[in-house]
Amino acid sequence: MLKKLLIANRGEIAVRIIRAARDLGIATVAVYSDADATALHVQLADEVVNIGPPAAKKSYLNVAAILKAASETGCDSVHPGYGFLAENAGFSDAVTAAGLVFVGPSGDAIRLMGDKVAARGAAHAAGVPIVPGSLGRVENIDAGRAILADTGFPVMIKAAAGGGGRGIRIAQDLAAFEQAFPQAQAEALAAFGDGGLYMEKVITKARHIEVQVLADGHSAVHCFERECSLQRRRQKVWEEAPSRALSPQLRDELCSSAVRLALAVNYSGAGTVEYLYDEDADRFYFIEMNTRIQVEHPVTEMITGLDLVAEMLRIAGGEALRLTQADVTVKGHAIEVRLNAEDPARDFAPFPGTVDSLRIPGGPGVRFDSMLYPGYTVPPFYDSLLAKLIVHAETREAAIARMARALSELQIDGLKTTKPLFQALAADPSVQAGDFHTRWLEAWLEANAARLTPHQP
Repeated sequence: MLKKLLIANRGEIAVRIIRAARDLGIATVAVYSDADATALHVQLADEVVNIGPPAAKKSYLNVAAILKAASETGCDSVHPGYGFLAENAGFSDAVTAAGLVFVGPSGDAIRLMGDKVAARGAAHAAGVPIVPGSLGRVENIDAGRAILADTGFPVMIKAAAGGGGRGIRIAQDLAAFEQAFPQAQAEALAAFGDGGLYMEKVITKARHIEVQVLADGHSAVHCFERECSLQRRRQKVWEEAPSRALSPQLRDELCSSAVRLALAVNYSGAGTVEYLYDEDADRFYFIEMNTRIQVEHPVTEMITGLDLVAEMLRIAGGEALRLTQADVTVKGHAIEVRLNAEDPARDFAPFPGTVDSLRIPGGPGVRFDSMLYPGYTVPPFYDSLLAKLIVHAETREAAIARMARALSELQIDGLKTTKPLFQALAADPSVQAGDFHTRWLEAWLEANAARLTPHQP
């Protein structure tokens, strides 16, 4: 078992990792920037190290400073959380080269699955269905035109090294394609340092469904699926498990395919295999694998009773995967919403500030993962995620009702948050019926802007 863990992250995920490590008797070291001197993860860790100025590239992305902090505090391991360096193959390699344990997959696995083209190839080789499109990189626009015969329109042009919904263009016809292709190349190069592209057929009205896997490099299990179809600008805002769209047979096929892929790439740790589900055709297609713990992992924990972060730490510490597939079962339904420091009534403008007071919802089946406390000032330098509200109940209908109740109890004074969005969604008939897809929320926001004013508790 690991003895002393450095958390190379901040915010609610750093708090989450500290708690899991403490449950296992592992000492923790938090790193922080000048802007995070009063952050909750700094207050909770056993030891803390300042690693630089507020700018992420000088602190949370500063590999040398992080490794120095680990060395000076006698750590034997590093957990990257999500974001920042979590899917950086070079960071995984550097941690290992320094004689430390990286809590996650190898640099080779991150490198393979982080290249979206290579990941498509690996999925195809493992017998996992992929979206019709290019099998390799599309080197130039002439090669792209040839692939259009397979994809048709609309077609999606995507950065090979992309992520987080960035580096994507959708073309509805040939003229738009010829304009979008060089734009996508330039954006990919600027954002990721890699101008490589690939192409996929656009699945209209697709659902976004992902499968949680745990693996130790030799064996793997799935922890069933999450549905993440409610998205704004390709960013997930509401996640739930299980998906109401899948039949038992299709669920088994989907989840089994994720396990095959994890085994094929010798995966170790927690990972998520993401798919598009075409409900009309009743078919699913692999789109990518996230080689880290996900923001939405708590919904899986709520329906399975597992602590995914603790399982990551056990595996990293050298334990064999202690679960068989028969050990992982589903009970009830869970929903998570992401509370961001944004004003939904003003096109989700960022709204950092000070938490004047805080009332956290409670009761059966309610979980609040957060970095907040009264008096805390949210810095403007990082992602706007403040907290995640997660609920669990016996049925989906009961979970939505519980979410509405928990939101009515939640009070964060001093900040604008996305709470009004989730109150409106929980009351929407289409959401209640589970009748939505990845583009549904964008259209809903245009039609319901007036509903996104704060509700009084």
